[in-house]
Amino acid sequence: MALPAALQNLSLPVIASPMFIASGPQLVAAQCKAGIVGAFPALNARPAELLDTWLTDLQKELAEFQQANPGKRVGPIAVNQIVHQSNDRLEHDVEVCVRHKVPIIISSLRAPPKEMMDAVHSYGGIVMHDVISIRHAQKALEAGVDGLILVAAGAGGHAGALSPFALVGEVRKFFDGPLALSGSIATGGAILAAQAMGADLAYIGSRWLATKESNVSEDYRNAIVESAASDIVYTNLFTGVHGNYLKKSIVNAGLDPEALPESDKSKMSFGSGSAKAWRDIWGAGQGVGLMDDVPTVAEMVERLKREYDAARGRLCLS
Repeated sequence: MALPAALQNLSLPVIASPMFIASGPQLVAAQCKAGIVGAFPALNARPAELLDTWLTDLQKELAEFQQANPGKRVGPIAVNQIVHQSNDRLEHDVEVCVRHKVPIIISSLRAPPKEMMDAVHSYGGIVMHDVISIRHAQKALEAGVDGLILVAAGAGGHAGALSPFALVGEVRKFFDGPLALSGSIATGGAILAAQAMGADLAYIGSRWLATKESNVSEDYRNAIVESAASDIVYTNLFTGVHGNYLKKSIVNAGLDPEALPESDKSKMSFGSGSAKAWRDIWGAGQGVGLMDDVPTVAEMVERLKREYDAARGRLCLS
């Protein structure tokens, strides 16, 4: 099946994952200008009224950039919506995105309601849904989503525990539509591997944390560069949903990463309490061991392109 128009004219088959706190307008603008999908969670815009301002300014900036650089590929904006009863902003945030005709909505946690799907489809937008299991994938497709984002083992933040080989392979048995894969993808070779496995696009998060445009502290950036896969802890303590976090931040919070208690999923929250968790307890994927510097987004995308082309060349020669 051909990809939707919003996902076709990219410089690399990459969607930048929307990261709590870290993904702000500066990072998203740089991602889009580099030709990939730039994304942010609607909840990063606080107060809620700021979402309209962010989208207005981003769309204006990207339109002016495209006009000044007519030969460049400019990626679309994607906005993440948390579909959960704790998110009392969902209706407002969807309405703002519809008004701005955001081309890609990324829904998370629960399948989006029909009203949300109809609103996004009314102007030609598409909905990609985060899933960590086959059951979640099937439920999302029953709700009518246009594509799936498979969050496999090793992804930063909220992540599943299934091997990407298993997850992609099983989903492709019943779905031939747009598929993005997440989980320790930090190089151009890994992007190509995701496609070879059956995904259409790579869904990359942690690599953007260690860029100059990310909205994180210098301590957080440095911790990404200094860490390896063994420094990632998988726990549901901080939000009620299992995710991967940097061990250093857990230690800094006065906790023992080797003896974390289980949390109650029913108490999941994405309000101010969750934002504090993401600020102090740093999400990151197992691919951090491949991140040794802090480039700009433009520099990082160019590097990924070179690695991607080199990997394709090696396959052609073998």
